[in-house]
Amino acid sequence: MQEKLKAFERLLNIMDDLRDKCPWDKKQTFQTLRNLTIEETYELADALLDEDLKNIKEEIGDVMLHMVFYAKIGEEKGAFDIGTVINDLCDKLVNRHPHIYGDVIAADEQAVKENWEQIKLKEGKKSILSGVPKSLPAMVKAYRLQDKSKQVGFEWENREQVWDKVEEELAELKEHTIKGDNADAIKVEEEFGDLLFSLVNYSRFINVDPESALERTNKKFQHRFQYIEAKAKEQERDLRDMTLGEMDALWNEAKTVSR
Repeated sequence: MQEKLKAFERLLNIMDDLRDKCPWDKKQTFQTLRNLTIEETYELADALLDEDLKNIKEEIGDVMLHMVFYAKIGEEKGAFDIGTVINDLCDKLVNRHPHIYGDVIAADEQAVKENWEQIKLKEGKKSILSGVPKSLPAMVKAYRLQDKSKQVGFEWENREQVWDKVEEELAELKEHTIKGDNADAIKVEEEFGDLLFSLVNYSRFINVDPESALERTNKKFQHRFQYIEAKAKEQERDLRDMTLGEMDALWNEAKTVSR
């Protein structure tokens, strides 16, 4: 434990030095760091998806640096410092885990999540959904909205009901798109969104993270398409001059090639 505390103290001291002496670090604000933090968070997310332990370690460090940076700026503004941030976090964790630090019994993970949401409401949250950030990617947000509403019983009973809803939304989308150029673009977009939302709902019932699943498919597509590009280059061919059949053959070939 002492080694961990010394390492954290070293980081805080370096942050003080950078803020005092580095021209770039001196200029940073909450707003200038925001996009960089988002980028670092996505880099960590990529490493987590690949279970790349070396990069996970590095990206955790990068994200942690940003958290310390924000705390330093907060200290300069006289609003908070890293100590109050951590102590407030500890207080929140203790308060929201009464099954650990109190006499509440939670038999399983679902009970823990339900208790968590009820405690948040008692703390002053106006809605069970208020903890879902506005700027989350739409698919992640859909999953979180559904998962949170589940905590108060707003949930389908089984996966068959959810799949029926998926098929219903698919039929409605087909009904509107079959009109072709005469289709109402706004209505088509709405029905497409409803279909995606219902598919995200179904993903929860089959224990699939939709964001991770789609990203894995993105990576698979990227690997296979880049294989086609590489083969075309070997043959000194331009992709635009290749037939769809030729590209499809290379696509199928790419499926057998390890990444």
